[in-house]
Amino acid sequence: MSDRSTLQMPQNACDCHTHVVGPRSRYPMAEGRHYTPGPASHGALLAHLALHGLRRVVIVQPSVYGTDNRCMLDSLDRLADRARGIAVLDEGADAATLSSLHRRGIRGLRMNVESADLRDAEAPQAALTRWAERIERLGWHLQVYAALDIIAALADRLARLAVPVVLDHFAMLPMDIDPDDRRAKALLELLRSGNAYIKLSAPYRLAPSGTPDKQRVGRWASTFMHIAPGRVLWGSDWPHTSREAGKPALEVSRCRILPATDLDESVADWLAAPALKQRVLVDNPACLYRF
Repeated sequence: MSDRSTLQMPQNACDCHTHVVGPRSRYPMAEGRHYTPGPASHGALLAHLALHGLRRVVIVQPSVYGTDNRCMLDSLDRLADRARGIAVLDEGADAATLSSLHRRGIRGLRMNVESADLRDAEAPQAALTRWAERIERLGWHLQVYAALDIIAALADRLARLAVPVVLDHFAMLPMDIDPDDRRAKALLELLRSGNAYIKLSAPYRLAPSGTPDKQRVGRWASTFMHIAPGRVLWGSDWPHTSREAGKPALEVSRCRILPATDLDESVADWLAAPALKQRVLVDNPACLYRF
């Protein structure tokens, strides 16, 4: 493998969705986690960025650490102005804690509805409103990882929140869905509202087989960029964590093996024009994460 991608990235290109998993002796995982990923060190993250010609990065708190953000924060400290973070907090976090996190590079809070296996749209509504009111003064956003059914049911409320909303992984849009499906229509209306961003990331999470139809993925990426070009982000989902079928929660599940060329091809396919690369990889992240 070469030490750098052959794909030409614009200056200050940003990977908007990565995770860091440190040594368990230093960063213990939550006892109630649903799976256990293998290590994905800070050094390995740097190698990933260098390989693909990426200068900036957003590190997202993985579910396995619960509300203990230390592993992510330690990487943010080392990356300084190159990085921003998305935290997970408990309800008891006070204003001083939020301000301290802001100084260390946190720019949003993640609500991981999908990993919590919640299928009732009523469950996250109150938390969304409470957190939006608390983080508005900091200029943060809420990052939502949820099934499309949940996003569609919450679309009107998300559009009216006091802070922007970022939807993970194509908003978990099933690739076989009809564009006229009410859930797809609700998602597109949410993007038109101007209060939501969507990440072009982890298409392998959108099909039970782990291998969605590339043409369908590309068509949805084009649709999003046509409707809301200033609200589209790109993320690698490195290190591509996965819950292996049949593995107990406390046994290590291997990450997906994803050739580096797959990420290059996704950027080349979804963002073929230099102007699109500049907007999605540089300008949109700079605006949202305040690089």
